[in-house]
Amino acid sequence: MQQTTQILQFDQVSIGFEERSILESLSFKVHLGEFVYIVGKTGSGKSTLLKMIYADLMPTRGNIMVAEMVTSSLSAEQIPYLRRKIGIVFQDFQLLPDRDVFENVAFALRACGWKEEEKIKKRVTELLLKVGMSHKAAAMPHQLSGGEQQRVVIARALINDPLLLIADEPTGNLDPDTTDEIMALLQKINIGGTAILMVTHEHLLLKKFPARAFHISGKQVVEYRRSQDLLKELYG
Repeated sequence: MQQTTQILQFDQVSIGFEERSILESLSFKVHLGEFVYIVGKTGSGKSTLLKMIYADLMPTRGNIMVAEMVTSSLSAEQIPYLRRKIGIVFQDFQLLPDRDVFENVAFALRACGWKEEEKIKKRVTELLLKVGMSHKAAAMPHQLSGGEQQRVVIARALINDPLLLIADEPTGNLDPDTTDEIMALLQKINIGGTAILMVTHEHLLLKKFPARAFHISGKQVVEYRRSQDLLKELYG
């Protein structure tokens, strides 16, 4: 897919806490339709980078632009509008244990201001079908496998047709076969035009599902056009 539309830009971004530098002078771009891995050792700053994208943290220096919105210039009231352009999938599923699959997704829609129940029902049905979970709409979270729970989380992340999907270790708690299924689902979403930024420590995925890659090391981001090139750099 030809990338022409920029969805994310870091321009000389640095961040630190209490005089401790975490990341320094990061500059990169991500376009619609791109799939980009973020890899790095524990404590390298991966989570900090993600939090800056959805404006949970603000950079010490530099600018971050998400969907043509500069995060540091947003008021507290504007940040929810930014986040509606972003879908977020975490390693721990964070489903509501007392609500079934349908209501877990519907709850997120209502939280975003959806009020008409017919439209909510239609949208939830569409999303569950998209992630292969329509047959489990009435199931409770504890009745689902880890892979099924992650599919529901992905459905929930797609409620607003986000331009960018952030996936933070989305396969970290899954077995290899289920991991492949979730990766195939993410690729399907990506092919539909949604940019995906995925943090992972599972380097095998970079080989099995090649894509562009960012390696965080020494407070910097090193870009690799192909994830296989990063693997060669790491392992020879």
